[in-house]
Parts: sequence; structure tokens; C-alpha cells
Amino acid sequence: MATANDEVILCCVQDSPVSFDLQASLDKLTSLAREAATKARAAASSPSTPIVVLFPEAFLSAYPRGLDFGAKIGHRTAEGRSWFARYHASSVSVCDTEGPEMTTIRNAAKDNGITLVAGVIERCDRPETGKKRAEYGSSVAGGSGSIYCTALTISETGEVLASHRKLMPTGTERLVWGQGDGQGIRVASTRAGNVGAVICWENYMPLLRTAMYEKGVEIYCAPTADGRPTWTSSMQHIAMEGRCYVISCNQFNKRSDFPQDYPALNDLKPDEVVTRGGSVIVGPLGEIIAGPLWDQAGILVAKVNKSELIEAKMDFDAVGHYARNDVLRLQVNS
Repeated sequence: MATANDEVILCCVQDSPVSFDLQASLDKLTSLAREAATKARAAASSPSTPIVVLFPEAFLSAYPRGLDFGAKIGHRTAEGRSWFARYHASSVSVCDTEGPEMTTIRNAAKDNGITLVAGVIERCDRPETGKKRAEYGSSVAGGSGSIYCTALTISETGEVLASHRKLMPTGTERLVWGQGDGQGIRVASTRAGNVGAVICWENYMPLLRTAMYEKGVEIYCAPTADGRPTWTSSMQHIAMEGRCYVISCNQFNKRSDFPQDYPALNDLKPDEVVTRGGSVIVGPLGEIIAGPLWDQAGILVAKVNKSELIEAKMDFDAVGHYARNDVLRLQVNS
């Protein structure tokens, strides 16, 4: 039976960064986090109800849709290298946790009293400050020129709880993003429950999902760039498989959200849609409880009860009575 202490508010923010402009995108994240927290508290039964807010993949500060960075097999262009440098410059120095960029992100969680999960593009060329990277993510420094597609989890008090680098960038994403490692497979304990993040098509990796279930994920965050209607069914499957709440968040953007000189979208008018969205929140028996949201920016809010997580596992527990560890076993190298 649900009680007031079981209540959690789940939110996802479907919007666009100011692509390739980190400061403007940080300002937008700050504003949208405040708006999401306000909407969440309006839905809550108590001011103390914990809130989880998810932002999309690569929100800080661009998912470079359509851009090939001038690369073909055996050939690269000067223009493409210039765009890579521009992308690198608009990324977030995660290891500099006390620096201005990470402080802004951390304050977006702290000032609003929310657990914040946000997709960022990570650069690794600045000094490490605050917590050591091995405490919240991979101990691998990551190189001065490489960038990673990363999901950050920040606590209600502004502490960096987890930093997960995408294990396998998809298709031509591999040209510009490095690969993460097992140290970044983490689930963070929060007042809302155990929160974890798996990015976009990583969600199609059965063993990665199993690793998250083994770590006890209860609020499974799936920041994504996949705007196909079929994505919703995948999120429903994961919720049922893991008997967890799933929040999936995609960007919604138009041509005008990208720089005027962005070469990949020159054939589009400023108000034409580039990414449709499709953000959704799903319950542990696969029922859609908010969304999917299409063709507009917006914030989804769902009031849920953690007691339903145990109820859902009565007849299926993927890493418990249904695991058959005598037959099947997962090994994670971390």
C-alpha cells in the first residue's frame, strides 16, 4: 500500500540547447531546471517529496545532428576539423567539478532541491578539482582532445554522484565521441531511490541493462537522441524487464536552434523541426504515465509511488528469482 513517504515526482525536460553555445545553454538549463522543479512541486503532496529531473542527451551543448565533420574514409576536411574544435569548445569540463561550468550545473540541482540527470558532451583538458573522477565515474583521464557523450547525476545538495560516458557511440557518432568504460556504470542512491542513466542506443545492450538491474536501479534514466515512435516501446520493455520507473528524454529543436552557418541543415527554414522529441515516463509494469510528447518543447511530470516497484517484482525479478544464476551469469569489467 502506498504511503506519503513512497511518493516521488519524475520529470523530463524536452527542449533544445542553444547549440554550440555553452554559456547560453547553461543559462537555459538553469531556467528550465527551475521551471521543472516548480511544476514538480505543484504536483507533489508534500514540499519534502523528492524530485528527479532528466534533461536530454547532449543538452550541453549540442547533438550535432546531420553533421559529418568533413570526414570520409581516408580523408578529412579543414572545415570539418574547425567544426570539431568548435564542438570541443562548447563542451563541459566534467572533471573540473568546482569550475564555473560544473558549478552552474551543480547549482541547478542544489538551488531547486532536485536530483538532476543531464546529458553533456564532456571534455577532459582542464585540471581536476573537487571530487576525484574515480569517485563518481571513470578514473581514465580521457585525453586533452577527445570528447565523450556523458550523463551526469547531481544530488539535491549539488554533489556529483555519477558521470557515465556512453560505452558505444552509435554509427558516425564514433567519429567524434570516445568510448566509456565499466567504471561509469553506476547507480546513485538518492532520496528518490536508486537513480541510474543509460544513454540512447546503449539501451539496446542487454548486458548493460542487466548490469543496471544488478546495481538495483529504481529510476532508470534514458537520455536519448532517438525520435522514432518505436523508441516508446523500447522504454516500455525496459520498465517491464527491470521492474523500474523509466524516464526517457529527447531534445525538441528547430533549425533556428542551430548556428546560422551550421552546414548540415542549410536546406531547412528556421522554423522547420529538426528533432521531434518523444519524451516519455513509464511505470514498472510498462504503463505509460506521461507522454510521449511530440513536436513541441515541454516538461513532463509524473507522481509515482516507490512501493509499486516491489509490487511489480512479485512475479518477475530479472536479477532475483528469474535470474537463474546457476545457468546464466553476467561479468562486468570495472
